[in-house]
Amino acid sequence: MKIKVTILILILFFWNLQLVSAEENEYGIVKAWFNEKNATSETIEGIKLRIGEPVEIKVEVISKINGNVHVKLSEPGTTTSFEVISGPSKQDDRIDNMGVSPNWSNTFQWKIRPNGAWTNGNSPINIFVSFYNSKKKDQKPIEFTIANPYILDEQYTGAAATTPAPEITGTGAPAKPTPFPSLVFALATLLAISHWRRR
Repeated sequence: MKIKVTILILILFFWNLQLVSAEENEYGIVKAWFNEKNATSETIEGIKLRIGEPVEIKVEVISKINGNVHVKLSEPGTTTSFEVISGPSKQDDRIDNMGVSPNWSNTFQWKIRPNGAWTNGNSPINIFVSFYNSKKKDQKPIEFTIANPYILDEQYTGAAATTPAPEITGTGAPAKPTPFPSLVFALATLLAISHWRRR
């Protein structure tokens, strides 16, 4: 009985870890953060931004293959709602990383802000990464929405930001959600079932 309970706990533990895993395919891994909030496993929602209010986008890319990696920050809509203040590229400009090898990685950081072209509605921010395998002459893309902020028809004055404050960590590493509460619930449930069966 103890072995079965242990196996169930391990299965639940690893299942919960998948909730905070990176977007991944057989050619590479992509992780993303919006104002230091993990945006890899789930799009960041519920954010309201004013025109001109800066936000930070961070993307980590890891290659599993020999080949090329192309990275692009984009918006799916027809209106360009954001402008890049600083970063390795302008929006919709591709960053080409040629001749990379397995375990190559790079972190890309942009600071962007709403430009006023779109207000009183949501404007998603996407990351697109294409891994090109030189040996197989094949490419596999990863694309997902990092955040879906609502842009207010108000000017940002720099005083009180409506974006949630980033979590501060001692190491400077981005804050990540933890599966701990669901693990505690799963463990408590399994212990209750085990205790009930002993009776």
